[in-house]
Amino acid sequence: MAGYFELVDAPDGGYRVRMLDGSGSLMAISVTFPTKRAAVAGVAMAREIAGTGLIRDKSHDGAGTVIRERVRPVASAKEEAARHKKTPASKRAAVS
Repeated sequence: MAGYFELVDAPDGGYRVRMLDGSGSLMAISVTFPTKRAAVAGVAMAREIAGTGLIRDKSHDGAGTVIRERVRPVASAKEEAARHKKTPASKRAAVS
């Protein structure tokens, strides 16, 4: 499920980077960068953080804990439907 980045104009001038998953669903949008060069550097930084960064839970019940267990990406409804189309019903029944 390869995603991609889009460089877009920011409403207040400059540029933003949108991160989309393989099906084109928006996953994140960046801060505003003053130049395209800065936006591309921001993508490089995001790639580095995504590959090595910890997940800090800052939600109201997370108390700043670090989530360490491996987490599988959640499939979108579109991807889930496509997966079920590819798998015969008899096999789905046996696995479910």
